[in-house]
Amino acid sequence: MDTGKSKKGASGRKGGGPRKKAVSRSFRAGLQFPVGRIGRYLKKGRYAQRVGTGAPIYLAAVLEYLAAEVLELAGNAARDNKKTRIIPRHVLLAVRNDEELGKLLAGVTIAHGGVIPNINPVLLPKRTGAGASSSAASTSKEPKSPSRAAKSPAKAAKSPSKAAKSPRKAAKSPRKAA
Repeated sequence: MDTGKSKKGASGRKGGGPRKKAVSRSFRAGLQFPVGRIGRYLKKGRYAQRVGTGAPIYLAAVLEYLAAEVLELAGNAARDNKKTRIIPRHVLLAVRNDEELGKLLAGVTIAHGGVIPNINPVLLPKRTGAGASSSAASTSKEPKSPSRAAKSPAKAAKSPSKAAKSPRKAAKSPRKAA
C-alpha cells in the first residue's frame, strides 16, 4: 500500500501536521478596522483597475485614526454635558469645535446633531461697570422686617403692606392687641 510518496495532509498540504491558526491582516497590522473587508470594497468599487496589497491596510489605519479622534472628542463633549452616553449632538459638537475635523467634514450634515450655539454679540444685553455693581448691591440688601424675609424682592415690591390695605377689610378682620 505504501507507494513511497509522502502523505498528503488536510487541504492538500504535505506533511499532515497540525494546521496553523489563520491570522487576519488586521491583526498583523495591529488594527481594529477590517483590512480584508476594506480591500474587498476597494476591488468591488472599481476605484482602480488594480489594488495593491498595502492600500487596504493604509486606508484601514487612516479610517481607524479618524474614528478614534472623533470618538475621543465626542466623549469629552459628553463628559462636559455630564452624560455617560455619546449621542449625535456630542459628535456634532466635537466635529464643529475642532478646526481640522470641521474643515474635513464641512459639507456633512449630522442627523439629530442640532446646531452650534452662537449668539451674535450685538444681540447680547449691554453691561455697564457702574450699573452692574449697583444692581448687585440692591439685591443683596436684607429686608427690614422678618415677615418680608420669606418673600422675594420682586413679590415684596408688588404686594401691598398690611397697613396699606383697604379700611373695609381691616375693619372686618379683628386684630389681636399684643
